[in-house]
Amino acid sequence: MNGIEQSIVRVEHLIKRYNSTVAVNDVSFEIKKGEIFGLLGPNGAGKSTIISILCCLLKPSSGRGTISGFDLEKNALEIKRIIGVVPQEISLYHTLTARENLTFYSRIYGLSRQMREQRIAKILEMVGLSKRADEPLQNYSGGMKRRINIGIALLHNPKILFLDEPTVGVDPQSRRRIYDTILELNNKGMTVLLTTHQMEDAERLCHRIAIVDNGKLIALDTLEGLMKFAGECDIVRVEARNITQKTIASLEKVDSLQKVSVDRDMMTIQLLRGREMLATIVDILTASDTKVDSIQIKEPDLETLFLHLTGTSLRQ
Repeated sequence: MNGIEQSIVRVEHLIKRYNSTVAVNDVSFEIKKGEIFGLLGPNGAGKSTIISILCCLLKPSSGRGTISGFDLEKNALEIKRIIGVVPQEISLYHTLTARENLTFYSRIYGLSRQMREQRIAKILEMVGLSKRADEPLQNYSGGMKRRINIGIALLHNPKILFLDEPTVGVDPQSRRRIYDTILELNNKGMTVLLTTHQMEDAERLCHRIAIVDNGKLIALDTLEGLMKFAGECDIVRVEARNITQKTIASLEKVDSLQKVSVDRDMMTIQLLRGREMLATIVDILTASDTKVDSIQIKEPDLETLFLHLTGTSLRQ
């Protein structure tokens, strides 16, 4: 991790309510300067609400936060000058070219003509679209549009970049390019906060990962540190018909079993030494008349950890 010093983002006991719904529930964390920090969780977990508050688009119901020493509620204008924001929804003019979109937004940022031309050329090269800069965006793939969306957030050379689900719905080539862009920016010292429900994003990019579910922060550490929570457990996934309470009750008698959950025709079994216990699991399923269509075993990963902490799979 390059150039990590003091914390550039601080969040303390953040709460956001919508009437009786608590979207963010007493969340606290810090992001260090020069860090790629990930908020990992399912859709509806509260990730986008957290990032919207940090971008000064929403006011918290209670709690406080600072970015580079500026208070979220008192210094919104100063914060907006030093952050770049890439929303989950692509916000571009599709009848304009990539260059025209970048030019339009650079004028909003107040860049001089000379600075505009320099920044636009550099950004087009960074996102790998220099050769197609003068094509209308309606000819672009979803991944290419998202790369331009990232470029727009970089026009004013922000200190910190917020990315909300940066790889959702993109093709593999664009995903790799987005990864390369984020890592290149970070290597040059930029702090990055990204939200994602994609395991690969968190594993490939983030120095530290905060796992969020139902508005709560339930774990925060490096990938290596988080994986220690998962211990030696394995996940057995069974696609089957006729999963009954009798089936579940029989499985719960297995000594090494930690959790079992069922979502329609998919059963997820978390247990120690899963490979050794696989034959026992199959015997129990057969004896309870469960019709097994497929069975697979997974070694510990972030999804295993999420299941371990919440009792549910990471929903998309």
